[in-house]
Amino acid sequence: MSYVFLALAICFEVCGTTCMKLSDGFTKILPSIMIFVFYGISFVSFTIALKRIDVSVAYAIWAGLGVALISMIGITVFDEPVTLLKVISLFLIILGVVGVNLTGNIH
Repeated sequence: MSYVFLALAICFEVCGTTCMKLSDGFTKILPSIMIFVFYGISFVSFTIALKRIDVSVAYAIWAGLGVALISMIGITVFDEPVTLLKVISLFLIILGVVGVNLTGNIH
């Protein structure tokens, strides 16, 4: 169940970060408000996930997958450029998350 809360934390963090872009520097009210709502839910979910998952493993997964998902959203939704270096770097982030996860233990 802890990994479900971790997945929720990642999803809401990605939504919050996407709202940062959509808020246009806090000039659009709804995305600006949703930043705080989504990040609040993300931190609550992440805190619950930490009850059973090592912080080093949980944070690596949360941060790594968040970066990878936001990068994919940036490319597909916001038309950010795709470069070979960006693709290789995202692959290495995911590989690092998998490596850290393989060394972690659930209590």
